[in-house]
Amino acid sequence: MAQSVMGGTDVFAPGHIGELTQVIPPELVDSVLDETGAREQRLRSLPSRVGVYFVLALGLFGHLGAGLVWGKLVAGLTVMVPRPSEKALRDLRRRVGVAPLKQLFDVLAGPLAQPSTPGVRYRHWRTVAFDGCGSLNVPDHERNRSWLGRTERRHGPAGYPRLMLMTLCETGTRGLIGAVFGPSSKGETDYAHDLVGHLTSDMLVLADRAFDSNKLLVDIAAQGAQFLIRATSVRRPPVLALLPDGSYLTRIGGLSLRVVEAEIHSRTPDGGVFGGTYRLLTTLTDHRTDPAGPLVHLYHERWEIEIAYLALRHTLLKGRVLRSKDAVGLTQEMWALLTLYQALRSVMVTAVETTSGSDPDRAGFTVALEAARDTVIRSAGPAPSTERSTSYDLVGYIGTRVLQALLPARRMRLSARIVKCGTSRYNGWNRDGRPRSSTPIATIEINVHPPALTGVRAHHRTGSGRWDRVCRILAVNDNEAMHAREIAHRLGLTAEGRILSGFNAQLCYWARNGRLIRTAPSTYKITFPDALTSSTGP
Repeated sequence: MAQSVMGGTDVFAPGHIGELTQVIPPELVDSVLDETGAREQRLRSLPSRVGVYFVLALGLFGHLGAGLVWGKLVAGLTVMVPRPSEKALRDLRRRVGVAPLKQLFDVLAGPLAQPSTPGVRYRHWRTVAFDGCGSLNVPDHERNRSWLGRTERRHGPAGYPRLMLMTLCETGTRGLIGAVFGPSSKGETDYAHDLVGHLTSDMLVLADRAFDSNKLLVDIAAQGAQFLIRATSVRRPPVLALLPDGSYLTRIGGLSLRVVEAEIHSRTPDGGVFGGTYRLLTTLTDHRTDPAGPLVHLYHERWEIEIAYLALRHTLLKGRVLRSKDAVGLTQEMWALLTLYQALRSVMVTAVETTSGSDPDRAGFTVALEAARDTVIRSAGPAPSTERSTSYDLVGYIGTRVLQALLPARRMRLSARIVKCGTSRYNGWNRDGRPRSSTPIATIEINVHPPALTGVRAHHRTGSGRWDRVCRILAVNDNEAMHAREIAHRLGLTAEGRILSGFNAQLCYWARNGRLIRTAPSTYKITFPDALTSSTGP
């Protein structure tokens, strides 16, 4: 378990983070220091490499002050090393700066699982998710407030400013593919736009209702990625073609999409029923290869990113306020925490993949974190590069501890989503009356239902009712192009000039919005070749 110290370079002996040094080796740290221009210009008692590992260790031992964290780094060393003051450690952090930590995260960030790892793919797409975390408290200092502002609540300003963190997460492993953070005033959707560039054509994005804006959907599709995103309750996409599984085709922001509407209800053993309506937008338009039912089940994978935030916010940080009192320090601290989190996830996934058929979901983050802390205290320092190249252990102490304590298969259960904070607006938010404690789920009922295409007589004159009837007319006509006069006649509209002109203007409006195709003056057909008639095929 103990590692030997590099001969002749004792000044670098504190430059380690235990067994995680295999994931973040000194050669990598030296490389990012050189690329960012943060390398020291002369040999110091506290060189920059040691500074990087010290900042990472601050995240690993977030409950300790800087002096005590330094004591953890040197606890297992057999050579004499400096015992710096608190001021010297603060100066070391300032000298290292932000860029090396951000570059370290950029190197480590990305999908962690192999293609064959269970639970990380839907068909040939890797499932990923967007979401934000706005509950990271920072010290209530003037320099922090000038950057982040003060969080407002119902009962006045909150006690601490808050940092908004937005990540793109691989749902199967909860590893981070990209991350951005800053003031919460910017908004989750704007931060999500900053992460779209990390998407690739082999990814399927899962996201909640906050991310269904037209521009974000278009940007995701432009990257070649697929998506399955829940729409807000006020969005009513036009129905362009019904599909046999109850879903329907539509067009949003110039994209040809499919909509799955489903009622999801969970039943508890005591007879309680909880649930609601979900309206999902997806680029997977073929109902034969991607039936509606499996897509509704797949959407549940979106919640894995919440588990990632649980590990980061409540296991690694234990809900504590961050250390730094200025924007530069906070930025450095956040990149160090994200780097440390990704390194731990990397070790966990590597260990689980050595056991055939094991899902990375079963690896416990708390177990890995405590094992990593143990290796820091027991380590005798960084091993020589020649020794590291021949002794890298795929499992090691951390992986062994993880494999010995694999979590059981996840139980189906529910509870109220209530924030345990008296000043939070979600403190009493529990619309459907869910139990406050975790309750087992007996059964889950998923009913995919098609949209209502025919309105009652009272609604025949509304835009949505008329659109449904026009779709039916074009479908009955085998989706051949029809003149506006003929469509109006079948709708029962009079041939008066003003009425026909207004109807023609409405058809032009639908054509401009992509619902119809204008094939000739006043002649239209529906956008999709498969009209509203139900298919009898598989």
